[in-house]
Amino acid sequence: MTEAILQQRSGNQNHAPQDAPHSVHKIGGTSMSAVDTVLDNIVVGGREAAELYNRVFVVSAYSGMTDLLLEHKKTGEPGVYALYSGSENEWAWGDALTRMAAAMRDKNREVLEDPADIALADRFVEERVEGVRSCLMDLRRLCSFGHFKLPEHLLTVREMLSGIGEAHSAHNLTLALKRRGVNAVFVDLTGWRETGSSKLDERIAEAFEPLDLARQLPIVTGYAQCEEGLVGLYGRGYSEITFSRIAVNSGAAEATIHKEFHLSSADPKLVGAEAVKPIAETNYDVADQLSNMGMEAIHPSAAKGLRQARIPLRIMNTFEPEDPGAMIRGDLEATAPAVEMITGLKSVYAFEFFEQDMVGVKGYDAAILETLKRHKARIVTKTSNANTITHFLKGSAKAVKRVEQDLNERFPSASISSRNVALISIIGRDLRLPGLGARVLTALAEAGVEPLGFNDLLRKVDMQVIVEEGDHDACIRALHKALIEEAGEDSQELSSLSAAA
Repeated sequence: MTEAILQQRSGNQNHAPQDAPHSVHKIGGTSMSAVDTVLDNIVVGGREAAELYNRVFVVSAYSGMTDLLLEHKKTGEPGVYALYSGSENEWAWGDALTRMAAAMRDKNREVLEDPADIALADRFVEERVEGVRSCLMDLRRLCSFGHFKLPEHLLTVREMLSGIGEAHSAHNLTLALKRRGVNAVFVDLTGWRETGSSKLDERIAEAFEPLDLARQLPIVTGYAQCEEGLVGLYGRGYSEITFSRIAVNSGAAEATIHKEFHLSSADPKLVGAEAVKPIAETNYDVADQLSNMGMEAIHPSAAKGLRQARIPLRIMNTFEPEDPGAMIRGDLEATAPAVEMITGLKSVYAFEFFEQDMVGVKGYDAAILETLKRHKARIVTKTSNANTITHFLKGSAKAVKRVEQDLNERFPSASISSRNVALISIIGRDLRLPGLGARVLTALAEAGVEPLGFNDLLRKVDMQVIVEEGDHDACIRALHKALIEEAGEDSQELSSLSAAA
């Protein structure tokens, strides 16, 4: 959608002028599963009449549903896609699809109350699931002929399966809102039964052109079928890309992501709920560092669009709607240097490539990067010296092993090894604190944690410590206490002294 579409709406006699600013909201899968909370705390609450509108809601699939459709995000347990793409059992994927349909029907009864709504939701699930089943069977038959190869179509299959979960949750939320008297509109971007293809922005424009945001409440699928291929490009972060593009292209005044937690200085399960400090405001630079550490406030590609369009992003806790949440803006600089967050990653592979002949020779780094990309090993960070390049990777053990094998074949004289470590990141808009590195090492020494490595970058927005995997929790607790809790106590003491003076 372009800004011209909004101008067209204002001049269209069928629509009232839309002078009021609108906001775009994204609801995550865990929040979506608590439908009453979503309705009471986010979508409806105490709003009436016009207060209900000038908002757009982009929804994820219910928690766990995408795991059944694709594969379990953490354990790797195969879902429909994994069984279809890799199993020799022709019916294993079909049985998984049947189980997934049953889970969807169970969810219908969990989140909907009216029998008529449940019947509509069940018919919707049956149409989508049986349509997909028929399509996948036809594709199998087609690929039994030598001219057609199944691997060439698997990414499209993954895209199609992803869309089922998003459509299911969006359709149900629309039904629930209509039952409450809200003029909700189901906006299906999944391309179901559509013969044409379009770019993401074009698909959004076409879907939103007839809508009147002042009188209708769009409930939009987080997955959008488009020529770019969202799942292939962004993995499971595709719903945030859709959310971002809708906000940017519609000229939203604000974008909000509703999660099941507050954006805080650390994981409260590790450092204690009483010790963490809520983040009231920060910038997109910090959000990018969090994303790199797997603690996504927002997908970095989604953040890029919002940042360029100068749209502020708010992160709110679904279960505490009275809290204003954390505001993220591109132009928000720190008022003073400070550590804002401590976070970490376990099960990181320290992949070390040592080659004595590397000194002064180019090409080694490029070869390693090409191999890592081919095997889809994600780089968290890297270090290097004259003859050693170490990448810190997230990925499967199998992928890392294949990288090692490929590089050993290409560079037989190199010494290549990998080991599991934990990577801890100290993050802030401005980390130009005197003696910060010394304070970090002192805190770790007092906690009995021996660092394996230490990265202090010139941009001063994050500082990284590499430790043994078993020291992950202790390292975060020690650094949070020294750099955030005690720093806060020092600030309070200085404020008290200033007030007394």
